Amino acid sequence: MNYKYKTRMVCSTEINFKLDGDIVTDVSFVGGCNGNLKAVSKLVDGMTVEEIERKLGGNTCNTKPTSCADQLAKAVRQAYDESRKNA
Repeated sequence: MNYKYKTRMVCSTEINFKLDGDIVTDVSFVGGCNGNLKAVSKLVDGMTVEEIERKLGGNTCNTKPTSCADQLAKAVRQAYDESRKNA
């Protein structure tokens, strides 16, 4: 299923991805550091929600309490939890 997540407190404004069970694919960011976020998208392709949370959750950017990577961890967890409720 396709998901769209509006980010908070980071340069990117949106994260789009697919979720099949707990597997995340086709991640793309709108805005932000283009090269770095393309790399993050490739690195997490095929990972589980838990793997993404473990590796990226809590990552910060400069003085911000979050980062685009942390927002991705939050996004996939929210989507997974919602998909489980609706199942």
